[in-house]
Amino acid sequence: MPQRRAHRSFVSYIDKSREYYAAHGYRQPYQWPYHHEVPFTPLTKPLSECTVGMVTTAFYPKGQEPPGVPTTPPKQPYAAPADPIPESLYTQDVAWDKEATHTDDLDTHLPLKRLSEFAKVGKLGANSRRFYGAPTTYSQSQTCETDAPAILNWCQEDGVDVALLVPL
Repeated sequence: MPQRRAHRSFVSYIDKSREYYAAHGYRQPYQWPYHHEVPFTPLTKPLSECTVGMVTTAFYPKGQEPPGVPTTPPKQPYAAPADPIPESLYTQDVAWDKEATHTDDLDTHLPLKRLSEFAKVGKLGANSRRFYGAPTTYSQSQTCETDAPAILNWCQEDGVDVALLVPL
């Protein structure tokens, strides 16, 4: 069982990723993606007027998906209602350092409650009506060519001005 700590400890994700791939027989170290042209745009209005969408890498437990969230094939992007906020999401099959941290607190990987609090006090305009799930398949081409465009499309449908990415 992971030991809980009162403070954050350092985890070298680059080293862990390289060790993971080496242990699975890959001869070349993992190549981190690099984008010469970053597709970010400055905000055209204050955050207090923006709709914020949340993207997580966690998924629903099998059999607990709400209507409209695909159950098969696994590891595809999804859009799910942000209200009501799910009680939990499934994270055990996603690769993260389970010795250094945990995902017992939903607000660590889906902080919709915090966003609602910020909207109530006027720090942001509103939460999107849905949140979005991005699979962790370790495929840069799948992420860039399939998953990201699907999530972008849903964000545009929902009038999202800002996407907050909260990966595990």
